[in-house]
Amino acid sequence: MRPSDLPLAACADRAIRRLARLTRSARLAALDGAALLCERAALAGMRIPGRISAGGGCRLFAALDDGVALNLARPADRELLPALLEDDALDARDHAAIARLIGASEAAALVRRGRSMGLAIAAEQELPPCAAAGCIELSAGCPAPGARRSAPRVIDLSALWAGPLAAHLLWLAGAEVVKVESRTRPDAMRFGDERFYALLNQGKASVAVNLADAEDRRALAALIAGADIVIEAARPRALAQLGIDAAQIVRTTPGLVWLSITGHGASGEAAGWVGFGDDCGVCAGLSAALRAASGRGGFVGDAIADPLTGVFAALAGWEAWASRRGGRFGLAMSHLTAHCLAAAREEDAAALHSSLAAWSAAAGRPFPAVRRRPIGTLPAFGANTRASLAGLAPS
Repeated sequence: MRPSDLPLAACADRAIRRLARLTRSARLAALDGAALLCERAALAGMRIPGRISAGGGCRLFAALDDGVALNLARPADRELLPALLEDDALDARDHAAIARLIGASEAAALVRRGRSMGLAIAAEQELPPCAAAGCIELSAGCPAPGARRSAPRVIDLSALWAGPLAAHLLWLAGAEVVKVESRTRPDAMRFGDERFYALLNQGKASVAVNLADAEDRRALAALIAGADIVIEAARPRALAQLGIDAAQIVRTTPGLVWLSITGHGASGEAAGWVGFGDDCGVCAGLSAALRAASGRGGFVGDAIADPLTGVFAALAGWEAWASRRGGRFGLAMSHLTAHCLAAAREEDAAALHSSLAAWSAAAGRPFPAVRRRPIGTLPAFGANTRASLAGLAPS
């Protein structure tokens, strides 16, 4: 199997081609958008998944009336399982017991309860999220005066995969990128595959701040005020707790483009739902489409909603920056994936059906080989903090 055979690979490739044309970047032109969907799995030697995700953190279980994807990527998630499944005696490491209890539950009720508890969970046949647009404007911005820089200055406040990938692609296009992390809670991807982390974060200046410290928060605000693009992947409540009002910032910072990446949206009840790449893909309808094509559900790609969203976020960010009008733009991983699925179905439903069937038949085989090496250096954690924040925090 080639990277281009992965369902929805053509969507990623078209977005990369468009971004390469807009930026006139030879580095982006040399990229294969389809390969970006596979490279984490290829680096880690993962295999094409069935009902357990490629990374192993998410599983599809059979409930009474539907399939349920339950992502237990964080250690604390398992502590919530007895409450989720209403069994105080449950051994949260016993997957057979978990499967038995889910099998006796109705999917919709389980998903509602899980989301209210902060778990990343989705039903296979739930109504897919809005697929009308992959990126929406959340808040109007303040137009940029005068001439713009030849390439944007980017502040990357995100972690894990989608946001850092977007910032990485902008860096390949020539942007100056500053990665900002909490001193006490660095990007968790640092503690995963070091090669993949280095690939996504090469060339970015590394700034570490204490978000509980008022002076550091003021310095961060000043750093944002001097940026062209900000990328974050926090739920609205988390931003509010940090005292960050993205809508207000874009209204008062000329030309600033703010990209908000979420699991399921930035407004309404769904804004509070936790979502990761695998469960967001299921929520988007990918597992249901796989079942329709092959007779069995499963995971499509490796946390596919993450890299898809990262590619489209980079494109949206550059386009908005080039327009000079600023604004806050939202990309929800489940919505973006549903948008790509709908586009693929509309373009060639038979080809989509065939690719999904082939994907299901390939379960257990290695992911397609992808070879891309860093071309920039990876600074030590916080190495550029003093230089980047010097003089930014008012006394």
